[in-house]
Amino acid sequence: MRRRPLLNTLFLYPALAAAQRPPSVADASRLIVTEPLPMPGLERSRRLRIYLPPDYAGQPERRYPVIYFHDGQNVFDDATSYAGEWGADELLDRLARQQGLHVIAVAVDNGGERRMTELNPWDHERFGKGEGFAYLRFLVERVKPYVDLRWRTRPEASSTAIVGSSMGGLISFAALHRHREVFGLGGVLSPAFWVAPQQAQTLAESEPLLAHQRVCVYAGGRESRDMVPQARRMAELLRRQSDGVRFIEEPAAEHREAAWRAVLPRVLAHLFND
Repeated sequence: MRRRPLLNTLFLYPALAAAQRPPSVADASRLIVTEPLPMPGLERSRRLRIYLPPDYAGQPERRYPVIYFHDGQNVFDDATSYAGEWGADELLDRLARQQGLHVIAVAVDNGGERRMTELNPWDHERFGKGEGFAYLRFLVERVKPYVDLRWRTRPEASSTAIVGSSMGGLISFAALHRHREVFGLGGVLSPAFWVAPQQAQTLAESEPLLAHQRVCVYAGGRESRDMVPQARRMAELLRRQSDGVRFIEEPAAEHREAAWRAVLPRVLAHLFND
């Protein structure tokens, strides 16, 4: 299959119809797709894709940590993605069987052509007015209460993770600082610091991590020229704020779903104390 232009594939994520492929989820009975939830202040709505762990139905007294993902179309199912899936459901099933890590995962769909503003906290001369902080308020004030009310979650920050890549990595980074009392764990994968490097550093310095937060910053050596140096510098800054910060560099990795799928087990191992 001929690949789409690199910039569109990696950053813009246009709204594309799902390919006619069979579902590739681990267990469709444990994947719930919600009706779109209104996004206050943004005059639009967003659908959630929710994964329940294998023992959820059989353990009615048990409560679970929650991982929030961005770009929900690509997290669980190749049939709804256009650039490949993360395979998060298969991974989480395997971790539940092999290591006893049972979690709920909530994947928030991206906004297609709005992705570059919705996941960017700051204005950009090319992409327009940043809506990222409004998007984060949607997660904190609408999505998380919705999830905590309907499913048996452990709502405290120490059991709440946020994970994303590229623009999703940037907004996850922002969430860990702006809403540090909500998200105690974070995976900042291939973060798009290039859209606002100075603003990102200012946010990290003015609203530093709390000492108990655990964060994994990741970058691939075959992404953009600045990806690894920018991510490494930010990880070094964050390490001065919390001992729970880890930096992972994969020299041969490119900027694509397959790389994030490959590194996700190591990210979750760090976030959930190995």
